[in-house]
Amino acid sequence: MTGSHVLALGHYQPATVLTNDDLAAMVDTSDTWIRSRVGIRTRHVAGPDESVDEMAAAAAAKALASSGLSAADIDLVLVATCTAVHRSPNTAARVAARLGLPSPAVMDLNVVCAGFTHALATADHALRAGSARRALVIGVEKFSEVTDWTDRSTCVLVGDGAGAAVVVATEEPAEKPGIGPVVWGSVPEMGHAIRIEGTPSRFAQEGQAVYRWATTQLPAIARRVCEQAGVRPEDLAAVVLHQANLRIIEPVARKLGAVNAVIARDVVESGNTSAASIPLALSKLVERREVESGAPVLLFGFGGNLSYAGQVIRCP
Repeated sequence: MTGSHVLALGHYQPATVLTNDDLAAMVDTSDTWIRSRVGIRTRHVAGPDESVDEMAAAAAAKALASSGLSAADIDLVLVATCTAVHRSPNTAARVAARLGLPSPAVMDLNVVCAGFTHALATADHALRAGSARRALVIGVEKFSEVTDWTDRSTCVLVGDGAGAAVVVATEEPAEKPGIGPVVWGSVPEMGHAIRIEGTPSRFAQEGQAVYRWATTQLPAIARRVCEQAGVRPEDLAAVVLHQANLRIIEPVARKLGAVNAVIARDVVESGNTSAASIPLALSKLVERREVESGAPVLLFGFGGNLSYAGQVIRCP
């Protein structure tokens, strides 16, 4: 195989929508305060009985249906999540069982907000090596379960949901690979800046430190992603950054120089859904036909561990 490409996408969000006014009745905040600081208006919140693997399977089923493939065609399932409750069977195995996949390799990856782009790169590597031919790559989070709903600095940020991609090996040697090289790394000594720790586990972060790192360091890394793919930032059709908040998304996109690109801003409607945010936002852009098939799209995840991973893909 000479590469891989994203064949189809799907997404899922819980039915319950939590508005800023709803949050203002729970903690000392307001719609104006939230929108001015992070740009979020609403977020979707899963019910107590709605599990991480249930949301992941819903998104994956939509992607699989859109791809035209059958369950038996999938031989690798990668799930990016940091909020799964159960250790074994892992989330990927639970999704495979829900979808009736006969015998795929099943793996979970926990790279928090950069999880989906790490998982996509891992799938691309597996397909290039010939150890798999058709993969489901899923980002899913139930962040509402690890949130302190009395902490206004974090509870206003989070949402629940899932996004999925069907990734297949490139069949013809002359065909241009649809997933470019990954640029990834981390800043381990600053990993404490974003945490999900304790019993019960709770999400906390050092917001200003994360903001400074994201807005000063990430634009240059994002440009490296484009260079590795042989694509100029001004030629990008879309930029899908991790949907952290608008105060990070907009300056990073501006400093990148993607002047002609559609900038995903799903965070406004969905909040920060961590590993789910990139496939969720990308699936919506494709569903709304805002990006042409085959056009170059930058995916760039960043966050927990101060990890990052990005690649340029061709839009399905």
